[in-house]
Amino acid sequence: MKLNSKGITAIAAILAIAAYTQLTIFVVQPIGAIPEGKTIVMLRLNKTEFIDSPDAMCMRIQEGVNLLCRGMVMAAVVNKTKILARLPYMDWLYLISTGGKRFDR
Repeated sequence: MKLNSKGITAIAAILAIAAYTQLTIFVVQPIGAIPEGKTIVMLRLNKTEFIDSPDAMCMRIQEGVNLLCRGMVMAAVVNKTKILARLPYMDWLYLISTGGKRFDR
């Protein structure tokens, strides 16, 4: 069976929708415990967004960011999901997750 451009486009759209609804790109900015930072591709949890970070989750949960919240979020995420890939830190993804805001490391 040969696919035409419409078939390839349809398959690409289905894969994109599946990735958007089933995966999270979780960005951990460089902090004391993780000085180089990390970008993690993982299965989505019910409280995570497609592009997310501990800081973004803390902003949603408690309208502020602090070390205790970051640590609790990171521990909960790591223990409750399956990590598919570990990548280097990507600052532009971190900024997407926080709406362009930076928080103290």
